[in-house]
Amino acid sequence: MTTTSPAPPHETRERLDAALTRLRAGATDWTALTAAGRRDLLRRVRAAVADCADDWARIAAAGKGLSARHPLAGEEWLAGPYAAIVALDAYADTLDALARGRSPLGGIRTGTAPDGRTVVHTSPLRLSDRILLSGYTTEVWLQPGVTSHAARDAAGLGSRHPLRSTGVGLVLGAGNVTSIPFLDVLYELLAQGRVALLKVNPTQDALVPVFERVFAPLIDAGFVAVVSGGGDVGAYLTRHPEVDHVHITGSEATFRAIVGSDDDRLRVPITAELGGVSPIIVVPGRWSRADLRFQAEHVATMRLHNSGHNCIAGQVVLLSRDWDQREDFERELRRAFARTPKRPVWYPNAPARLQQVSRTYPDADWFAGGTRAIAVGGGEIETTEYFAPVLGIVDLPGTGATFLDAAIDHANDRLTGTLGANVLVDPVTARALGTAFERSIARLRYGTVAINAWTAFGFLTPTATWGAFPGGSVDDAPSGIGIVHNALLLDDVERTVVRGPFRPFPRSLTGGRFSVLPKPPWFVTSRTGRAVSEGFTRFRIDGRIAPLLATLARAFRA
Repeated sequence: MTTTSPAPPHETRERLDAALTRLRAGATDWTALTAAGRRDLLRRVRAAVADCADDWARIAAAGKGLSARHPLAGEEWLAGPYAAIVALDAYADTLDALARGRSPLGGIRTGTAPDGRTVVHTSPLRLSDRILLSGYTTEVWLQPGVTSHAARDAAGLGSRHPLRSTGVGLVLGAGNVTSIPFLDVLYELLAQGRVALLKVNPTQDALVPVFERVFAPLIDAGFVAVVSGGGDVGAYLTRHPEVDHVHITGSEATFRAIVGSDDDRLRVPITAELGGVSPIIVVPGRWSRADLRFQAEHVATMRLHNSGHNCIAGQVVLLSRDWDQREDFERELRRAFARTPKRPVWYPNAPARLQQVSRTYPDADWFAGGTRAIAVGGGEIETTEYFAPVLGIVDLPGTGATFLDAAIDHANDRLTGTLGANVLVDPVTARALGTAFERSIARLRYGTVAINAWTAFGFLTPTATWGAFPGGSVDDAPSGIGIVHNALLLDDVERTVVRGPFRPFPRSLTGGRFSVLPKPPWFVTSRTGRAVSEGFTRFRIDGRIAPLLATLARAFRA
């Protein structure tokens, strides 16, 4: 997309103009709708998502070259209808609290982080979360100086004062994960108070009928419109006089094209999520053979999920050259890359990026018929988001706190972007580091930090926040500006911190954070990932216990 793209055909412009005119009228009605009315409308959207879940997951998998029953098709259940359902439920809870004159933070535990930051413990909040996602938690750290009292008073954002209209928002949908456009539209409506025009990425054109079905209650009321098209349509819409705000999930290059130059500068505010080069910091410790294998599969998942076409994919592993188990871990990592099921490298231009890696790193190890790689050494892999299944390994000196400090400095200063960072640390080492570990986490300048988890868990948790570390601007936004998701509608957010178990069940009984989960269904090496992910989604939809028990039994055969 470029702002100098040729104009769309006349018939297309008329259709777009009509959609925006209807949304402009709908903005007034949205302003007049109470929190209770918005809650009830979301419940109708939820029913539509439940009705479309099978089609949503099937079409999404087919678009990525996977059969509906492929083990990795579970990704399309979790990153599609599952993410939509849990977000709708969380937003409905927030709107229900506002409708009753309460803060969305009523009854939610708060605490403190280094330097006196207020921490909101955002999950688990439901019994179902404690069961399905056992051992995983999220917390939102607010910006320094924000008290818990101030946070409770401010929670609600655009739904706290619905009489304040902010007009019409344009959402330029992502092309890689199917729930992103859906969730970005919800945030425009509920956090920003804007009605929304969703322009679907061409990679998701096959899902347009699904988006139209799930958004039907909002479309019929004039609060949402869905359109498709290429760069010409996007360029036309970003400069349209009826658009008051633009939000994009995409690449920094696309963001720059939208913002434009001095001669054709975007006239309205813009928020964005633009990805980056995400680190995986492996803190040296004494790991068992099972630990090495599990965490190697964990790292492989961070890179190979969705064939590497994720803005939050882990791209650079920071390893200690002084760790006496370093070679053992690398060996297990290569084995995990080799045994993960082969799949298409489907995103546009990704094959060309793989060729670029082959030229830049001639000694890289290739797997699955040359469709995924591990490259040792820094350079381009630290500054270029490949958006392809390529993992880098970078050596740093030291052990313990010395290594951790060096890794954090490297991640902050050498890697492009501030979206997400992952830290793997065994329980014994974490205890030895003590309070210094939390202070180290506070030094990471990333919008989501995951400890013994993948940052994508924060993406999937609706009450967590998602976006770059604060400070991005139109002129300097390597990972974007602003946040999304955030179903508690918190203000003054600094970051989300995800915490998970270092070991799965039953080894979680041996120490560290307890979990009843065996290998998580989102692991790319899970043999039952599709069935378990579909089962989790169906339980979120209907709450039926008997099918859930069968799903949990499948999880133990992963």
